[in-house]
Amino acid sequence: MKNLILLISIFLMSETTMAQDWPNLSRFQKENAQLGQPAKGEERIVFMGNSITEQWINLDPEFFAKNKLINRGIGGQTTPQMLLRFRQDVIDLHPKAVIILAGINDIAGNTGPSTLKMIEDNFQSMAELAKVSGIHVILCSLLPSNKIPWRNNQDPSTQIASLNQWLLHFAKTNSCVYVDYFSKLADSEKGLPEKYSKDGVHPTIEGYHVMEKIIIPYIEKIRKK
Repeated sequence: MKNLILLISIFLMSETTMAQDWPNLSRFQKENAQLGQPAKGEERIVFMGNSITEQWINLDPEFFAKNKLINRGIGGQTTPQMLLRFRQDVIDLHPKAVIILAGINDIAGNTGPSTLKMIEDNFQSMAELAKVSGIHVILCSLLPSNKIPWRNNQDPSTQIASLNQWLLHFAKTNSCVYVDYFSKLADSEKGLPEKYSKDGVHPTIEGYHVMEKIIIPYIEKIRKK
């Protein structure tokens, strides 16, 4: 009985903390403070995203270390949460560019129902904040997926296609860069094949290696500007 009460207390404390820090602003506060201002000649590039970005550095830390990349992915996050922490986790780090990969958790409804327009507005706001701060914006396609395991295998493929089309158009008309992960990873059913994902959403190390080959030329081009 005591163990049950303790577990309930821990759960309630966790829920209270989440309610008080909905965008998880505390997650990278220490790391951001340690980074400080960029050194002369330092060209920071920040990866902003959800668990797909967070797990990337966990599975392949060498990719981020050798290319001097900053990872600011938080598992489960939606675009409104990212927008709220965008200033402290991106702008205040004074990067040369930000690489944004997001949207699948919005479609899944992780923080409540979201229309495509709501998601698009959040992408646009992050891009505008970055550009007015002199930061190059790289918008990534959502990865292919035809199921969301934590939402009763919901098929998000139609919404993913719509968002990717919007991101491509927005990038072309707003001096941003669009990176297409989708076409290199998708199978014939608009999902992630098993070699690239075990759950249909999150990449395996093989999937990340494909993404690395795609993104590296964009990073190199940005750093030459």
